[in-house]
Amino acid sequence: MDLDLRKLRYFVAVAEHRHFGRAAEQLYIAQPVLSRQIRAFEQEMECTLLVRSTRSVELTDAGKRLYEEAQRILATVASAVRSVHDVDRGVQRLVVAFCSGLYVSEALRAFSARHPEVETDVVPVRWWEQDAPLRDGRAQVAYLRRPFDHSDLRIIPIGHETRVACMPAAHPLASRQELTSADLDGERMLDAPTRRTSSLEEKFELIASGQGIALVPLSVARSYSRPELVHLPVTDAPLVETCLAVLADRREKVLRDFLEIATETLRAGTT
Repeated sequence: MDLDLRKLRYFVAVAEHRHFGRAAEQLYIAQPVLSRQIRAFEQEMECTLLVRSTRSVELTDAGKRLYEEAQRILATVASAVRSVHDVDRGVQRLVVAFCSGLYVSEALRAFSARHPEVETDVVPVRWWEQDAPLRDGRAQVAYLRRPFDHSDLRIIPIGHETRVACMPAAHPLASRQELTSADLDGERMLDAPTRRTSSLEEKFELIASGQGIALVPLSVARSYSRPELVHLPVTDAPLVETCLAVLADRREKVLRDFLEIATETLRAGTT
């Protein structure tokens, strides 16, 4: 079947709002029109994507998977269109993907100071598919945490960071100064494959509501700091390696220059 991108965007809007009326408002179309388009899309997909009730709209398992894939598909399409426009305008562009809590702004500033003719952009990555923006063309280089699929990638080590246990401030362990892995035995952990969350916001909301503890890199915990949460160092947890990654066969001069500048800048920031 040919995937209808317009209907896919309609589906994404409903999936994000979990409400046909609010999705229709965002899309500037009438709600009955949106409902008909979604029903037609489900028929084309030959599966049920949404469970409708008088009060809410929920995603089926197939709908959840399509929503994950749709975000990647639509981002790739947008990147391709932008690339075509860049070529038409004679614009050079460098796009850097990055993990939550890892900051590339200083490296981008240093690069732009030497290459003001190159436009720069950034793409956040999801933790379970860190390498995806490199492989689908949304980004030329990425600042990531290992592990991930590094096949056909050139990896440049940057540094290491510690893991911390993030938990509600009211948790019995929260008053400790530090923990060991043994201290967490028997605790409900919100880490894959125990429970995969679609975003860090979802994970920290679950932690704050008392549904478990998560081991996360220190920079992530600091990025999502909130009063009802605490994070404690886990002294025997393995360090997390940070690195720059790029497709092994990419050798453009602009990319080489960025890698040189970013390596120096990011390593200096880890000391």
